Amino acid sequence: MSSNNPTPRSNPKGGDKRGPLPFGGRPGLSLWYGLALLLVLGLAQMYWFVPAGKTLPYSEFKELVKSGGVTEVFVGDTAIRGTLKTPVQSGNRQTSDFTTTRVDDPKLTEELEARGVKYSGETNNRWLPELLGWLLPLLFFVGIWGFFFRRMSGAEGGVMSFARSKAKVFADDEVKVRFDDVAGVDEAREELREVVEFLKTPKKYTNLGGRIPKGVLLVGPPGTGKTLLARAVAGEAHVPFFSLSGSEFVEMFVGVGAARIRDLFQQAEAKAPCIVFIDELDALGKARVQSPVGSHEEREQTLNQLLAEMDGFDSRKGVIIMGATNRPEVLDPALLRPGRFDRQVLVDKPDVKGREDILKIHVKGVKTSAGVDLKLIAARTAGFAGADLANLVNEAALLAARADKTEVGPMEFENAIERLVAGLERKRVMSEKDRETIAYHETGHAVVASVVEGTYPVHKISIVGRGFGVLGYTLHLPTEERYLSTRRQLQGELAVLLGGRTAEEIAFGEITTGAQNDLLRATDIARAMVCEFGMSDELGLINYDGNKRPKFLDIAMPQERGLYSEQTALKIDAEINRIITEAHATATRILTERREQVDTIAKRLLDVEVMEGDELRTILGLPKAEPVLAEGTVEVRQ
Repeated sequence: MSSNNPTPRSNPKGGDKRGPLPFGGRPGLSLWYGLALLLVLGLAQMYWFVPAGKTLPYSEFKELVKSGGVTEVFVGDTAIRGTLKTPVQSGNRQTSDFTTTRVDDPKLTEELEARGVKYSGETNNRWLPELLGWLLPLLFFVGIWGFFFRRMSGAEGGVMSFARSKAKVFADDEVKVRFDDVAGVDEAREELREVVEFLKTPKKYTNLGGRIPKGVLLVGPPGTGKTLLARAVAGEAHVPFFSLSGSEFVEMFVGVGAARIRDLFQQAEAKAPCIVFIDELDALGKARVQSPVGSHEEREQTLNQLLAEMDGFDSRKGVIIMGATNRPEVLDPALLRPGRFDRQVLVDKPDVKGREDILKIHVKGVKTSAGVDLKLIAARTAGFAGADLANLVNEAALLAARADKTEVGPMEFENAIERLVAGLERKRVMSEKDRETIAYHETGHAVVASVVEGTYPVHKISIVGRGFGVLGYTLHLPTEERYLSTRRQLQGELAVLLGGRTAEEIAFGEITTGAQNDLLRATDIARAMVCEFGMSDELGLINYDGNKRPKFLDIAMPQERGLYSEQTALKIDAEINRIITEAHATATRILTERREQVDTIAKRLLDVEVMEGDELRTILGLPKAEPVLAEGTVEVRQ
């Protein structure tokens, strides 16, 4: 049942659904057996049925007949054999028998009678050439047909097996993941422990009249461990685990998706109790819509089959259907109703404590120095999912190995965070004018962020290029966990975003293209304040956006005008402009008041390229930042 390399199993009941094969077994092997048999028969005929004796040319045979050297002749269809009066040398022995090829000679019988030679006719008893003449082509075509049939109906995805499920089946002893291997999602883990109890002791719940949930839907951002949690449930319950993606159902052939759904549930029923995990469920279960262009018939047919199978499936058999998606807003409502995916479990990004627990798991196999503080690293990796933290630990280990170190230290983790947040460091030859502009730009961000209320303290300023077009960045680290943003905090963030552009205006009386990303983000925040958050006194507590934003994916939605009048649109534009103008005025006031300090910080950046937050606050005459506890953000200049 178990194997080191789990492979898809097309028929869990033990039988092979493929049709009969030629020669009763493997076509290639059987074909070679048949050819070997024919070869043995051919060799046997060559040894027993080929006449013995010396082979003579027909001309020499005629001379022997004329000279009276032949006593008896047997005339066949293609050959003539006979006996000589005087033995001749043939190889290493003397023989009186001879053989010659028959030639169309009408006078042969007259000459034989004239010389008194006894002659008679004979039929050819060599049947093998005639047999091979029609048997070999037949065997060839049968062998080719068997080979291609085997290939087409193979379990590894042959053409004839397109209607079978492509689920990878892991036996109960092949899933090594346990709940102890999952951290940072305590609430989801506790919710799924009950699913394990369903699979282990279903009668505990059914005896009271309860019904085991048919489906559990894991929703959350990418990389938070949804697949890992599903495997951990199977590992804890010690049941088989079917794993496949939602995109593996739909093919170019009509009806294939529905057939694969049926085959998947048949396999699951045969291996119950078990878990069927469908990753990226949104690829299969998007909401069915009618449009003038038309709908996707094959995908909708596959979804209908999934709905029918889940609705008619007996939950008492111990089969749990688990799905995972990071786009729950696009799923068909019929999938989410009770009786199908009964439970929806949120697998969100971890908080600072969860990030620390995840880091503890990933550093178990890494040699770290005593100075590594996982709590501090967790605080500096705000917004990181479990996959991001695993990548962080790996990047730090690679950096330490590149420097020929025996342990991974705090500096490697610090550099790894910057690599993941801002991109790879790029050494580019740059003019002094550009370097000075970048230094003032980043100084503007940092000074405004240090003075304005409601923003996180600055941790580091850099004018070293990183990533794709990032010429400098300002790193902020928080002192508290925040789940809501006030209007004052958003106004402060706008001032920080516009601080770089404002610093360029004050220092050089000129602006550059470097603030493109800052302006884009500032406009998005201002528009959200007006259209989504109701933070405009002029427009009131009304949502004018109308777009359904993704919950877990940072995807830009198409800008479609909401259901409001032209007059309202003008007011919205005016309010957005007012909010950004006020933020620009705030940044201008702060940087003008601290112009000398801005010049000092910019010149210092030109010398060191990277400045720590404490040095910045010392120049500004501000107290040191409080200990880092929670989330952080990065200002990236493009």
